[in-house]
Amino acid sequence: MSTSDSPPSPSRFSEQQKEEAASFLRSLLNKNFRVTTTDSRMFWGTFKCTDPESNIILQHTYEYRYPSARQVSDAAAAAAASAAGSGDEGGGGQGKDKAKVKLDMTSRYLGLVVIPGKYITRIEAEEFVSQMPARKVKVLGIGEQQFGRGTSSSSPGEGEGEVQSGAAGVV
Repeated sequence: MSTSDSPPSPSRFSEQQKEEAASFLRSLLNKNFRVTTTDSRMFWGTFKCTDPESNIILQHTYEYRYPSARQVSDAAAAAAASAAGSGDEGGGGQGKDKAKVKLDMTSRYLGLVVIPGKYITRIEAEEFVSQMPARKVKVLGIGEQQFGRGTSSSSPGEGEGEVQSGAAGVV
């Protein structure tokens, strides 16, 4: 076994394995992908292409960024100031130190982008239950159920999970 980080050379694979891989990639074309990079940015767009170096091309792409440390500290200071200024004496002074701050990710439209494979940490294909081929899926608390096109799920018992038609799933 080699200890290098590079993927095995394509010549190591049989023709059948190469065709299965190509078929799988073709099945992913034009699906919405969420790609997370090493700098924690997330790109959401339509998968168009990849290459042997694992670079990915997305079309109609939006970039999402987490709030910066400064934005978080400014929002926390503003929340603390508004909590102190509201005169909330009913809590006996409890909870003032634990003000909850909610910030949205910033986003911008990029269009067509190439994401270098060496910076990708996570790839998610967005797929709805109605788009999934029929297959058995283990759902928490239910056991194996068949979901996908032309199938239906049995009603879960009380206290068990539920999968609804049209709900988004991540593959």
